[in-house]
Amino acid sequence: MKPSPSPHRDFDVLIVGSGLAGLSAALHLAPTHRVAVLTKRAMADGSSGWAQGGIAAVLNEGDSFDSHVDDTLVAGAGLSDPAATRFVVEHAPGSIAWLRELGVPFSLQDGQLHLTREGGHSARRIAHVTDATGAAVQKTLIEHVRRTPNITLFEHHTLVDLITGKKRGLPINRCLGLYALDERIDQVVTFRAPHTILATGGAGKVYLYTTNPDTATGDGIAAAWRAGCRVTNMEFIQFHPTCLYHPHAKSFLISEAVRGEGGRLLLPDGTRFMLAHDPRAELAPRDIVARAIDYEMKKHGLDCVHLDISHQPLAFIQQHFPNIYARCLELGIDISKQPIPVVPAAHYTCGGIHTDLQGRTDLAGLHAIGETAYTGLHGANRLASNSLVECMVFARSVAQDILATALPTPPALPAWDDSQVTDADESVVISHNWDELRRFMWDYVGIVRTNKRLERAAHRIALLQGEIQEFYANFHVTRDLLELRNLVTVAELIVRSAQSRHESRGLHFSRDYPQTEPLGQPTVLTPPA
Repeated sequence: MKPSPSPHRDFDVLIVGSGLAGLSAALHLAPTHRVAVLTKRAMADGSSGWAQGGIAAVLNEGDSFDSHVDDTLVAGAGLSDPAATRFVVEHAPGSIAWLRELGVPFSLQDGQLHLTREGGHSARRIAHVTDATGAAVQKTLIEHVRRTPNITLFEHHTLVDLITGKKRGLPINRCLGLYALDERIDQVVTFRAPHTILATGGAGKVYLYTTNPDTATGDGIAAAWRAGCRVTNMEFIQFHPTCLYHPHAKSFLISEAVRGEGGRLLLPDGTRFMLAHDPRAELAPRDIVARAIDYEMKKHGLDCVHLDISHQPLAFIQQHFPNIYARCLELGIDISKQPIPVVPAAHYTCGGIHTDLQGRTDLAGLHAIGETAYTGLHGANRLASNSLVECMVFARSVAQDILATALPTPPALPAWDDSQVTDADESVVISHNWDELRRFMWDYVGIVRTNKRLERAAHRIALLQGEIQEFYANFHVTRDLLELRNLVTVAELIVRSAQSRHESRGLHFSRDYPQTEPLGQPTVLTPPA
């Protein structure tokens, strides 16, 4: 029987991703544009809802833009772009005001925003909703998006590939739309629009241990790379120092704010160790804290270290960290009486698709925002709570750029053709390759790297790419296959970037190159023509 034709959808703007970046852009564009928001699972399943700490912005009289900029540049280890950093910092208070107008219930003290402090910040400037800021923001945005007539939601739609003018033989290469797998009907749908925004988040699932949700498979980064866009600084993967170590806690993050409110890192015998690694102790930037924990675990042969906040009153803990307190208690850990077992885990992708201050990529008609983009803000290390505000600032900037840019409707696009493929008869190959990739990336391309480890990783990646490409060419696409294809591409980009950096800087630490060069430069990779 002849397969039914692939469905087609036409919009003014396509947004791939339903996190803070994607939904903010959708709300800014909806008054004038027909917007499609595609997400590969349910609306709330991305990384934004997992963000505990808060949103950094200068909101106190005693604070200043210059101070926030300086803190960001210091954390970025000489690679944060000053113009991008100032752009985000100066637009951050307006982003908080916008969220308050939408009804986000920020924590208050005496009628004013309660601001906490996190590692690397020289002042209290973190607006938050107790210890579940991301979830509260995401809930509010989803409610507004669902009530907005000009926004159409496509849940359970996985990005397959971008459609470009080059692939269609057009004289001007630009993004024309995309193919997405609709899991509900098991068909690839063709989406056409003059503008496409990638807001697909990071790539934490390339590692065995991560704080990220299962959706963080680098889809936007890999698709943009295949479409001809540069990627930058992919070697800088932030490992969050404190992920809960418990067999039944899947990637549960213990917020940076716990250390900001006096939490101390201890060895099992109760020895506090951070002062031996950095004078800022527990308030040092995340890369320093993660490496210190990694060092102490290897030195003493430990499975984990401990984070102790039990010296604070129970009422204080329940007020500031209700979700962490409740989740730990479910697992038999009373954090008001005992320390929390923690380990580092892959947390944030500081590099990504190369963009400018309008979120534009190398491909006309294609923007990228949020964790999937490299804006220049994070440099070699992301300062705590700078990510959510980056999402909002660039969502607005991209929306303004699209509003000011009239692009013609793309020509008719071909339907996805899978008439020559069959259903895979050995799905175990996909799960095995997925597991192998994540394990050797953890072992060879983790917190501490060496030339030999990177060579081993590159060799295994090349072997996996051959197997995965054969699968992709011959079998019907599934979400698992698409995610694995993207993860192995991102793994290659991380390894290539790490191999090209002959120094240790920020999140990239090499035993073969322990020194830091006097002048750092971003690592920019350009796809083959």
